[in-house]
Amino acid sequence: MSVSDEPASIPVTPGSRVLRVVPHSLRTTCMAPPSSAPIMTAPIASSGPDLRYPVGRMVRTPMLSLDERRAAIDELAQAPERLRAAVRGLSDDQLDTPYRPDGWTVRQLVHHVADSHMHAYARVRFALTEQSPTIKPYAEAAWAELADARDMPITGSLALLEALHDRLVHLLRAIPVDAFARTLVHPENGPMTIDALLSVYSWHGRHHTAHVTALRERMRWA
Repeated sequence: MSVSDEPASIPVTPGSRVLRVVPHSLRTTCMAPPSSAPIMTAPIASSGPDLRYPVGRMVRTPMLSLDERRAAIDELAQAPERLRAAVRGLSDDQLDTPYRPDGWTVRQLVHHVADSHMHAYARVRFALTEQSPTIKPYAEAAWAELADARDMPITGSLALLEALHDRLVHLLRAIPVDAFARTLVHPENGPMTIDALLSVYSWHGRHHTAHVTALRERMRWA
């Protein structure tokens, strides 16, 4: 998902449908905001479904079918507006509410998605222009503790996400089919195809948007 925006998994032979999914807490789980982060409202605790995975755990698919690939790219295209809609009308107090007990605040989630998808944008470009480049992971939890992620308005990150996805989606729709098999090397996860990246990040946007919408429902925010 350093953070790897993609949780670690074991390699499989080509043609395998899905790699093993490890706990999202491996640098993709939105956990533990710093104690200094403002928390203005306490979320309602739940003993029901796991609040960390409102759309299910991430599965990484090393080779997508044409229909799966098209659907994943469409998901990326829609992700910025879906996140914007999820946070529309929230007050600062609500933005500073953790999406679950001991979780990141809504504000941190929004900034995190922008941070993460900056890496997605760069990783796809590295994979397309270099021979199996080794990428650099980042410390996702530490990034979320920086002052901009804890305190800044979310408008900048929402606009950044829209710009990133506009270019990324255009690129993904333009490259030939065989380009999706190009690889990069993640220091912790090993080789990853562009298809695998696509499956990760299309899930990632839905995952965090659902954190916000589920919180709004539990808190009965209009």
